[in-house]
Amino acid sequence: MSELYAPETFLQVVLVTGVIGGGAALLAGRAISSTWRSYWYVIAYMLLLGAGVRFLHLALFMGDILSLPSYLVDTLYLLAVGSVAFRMTRARQMARQYPWLYEQTGPFSWRERRPQA
Repeated sequence: MSELYAPETFLQVVLVTGVIGGGAALLAGRAISSTWRSYWYVIAYMLLLGAGVRFLHLALFMGDILSLPSYLVDTLYLLAVGSVAFRMTRARQMARQYPWLYEQTGPFSWRERRPQA
């Protein structure tokens, strides 16, 4: 970790990437799903959000903004959080929007409703 975030402490990385960036990724993933956009928007927005998180590392703690490994680690984390939020929201949407067609089978999945026998 010392090579990825050289001038920063673990707590600073958790605050910026984990809390601020993760919260933004969670809200973005939910918003993308709730507006019925495709998953590709999550990927595009998390790439941009990763750049924003790198800027926050620079602005708040004098971190290295041009560190490609740090950007990739931050972006992968944001992509994971955004993807989870997207999929959970989409599963809930499908079950609530089309209750006669689908039922939610778990936090990330749904299936076609079986006819009542």
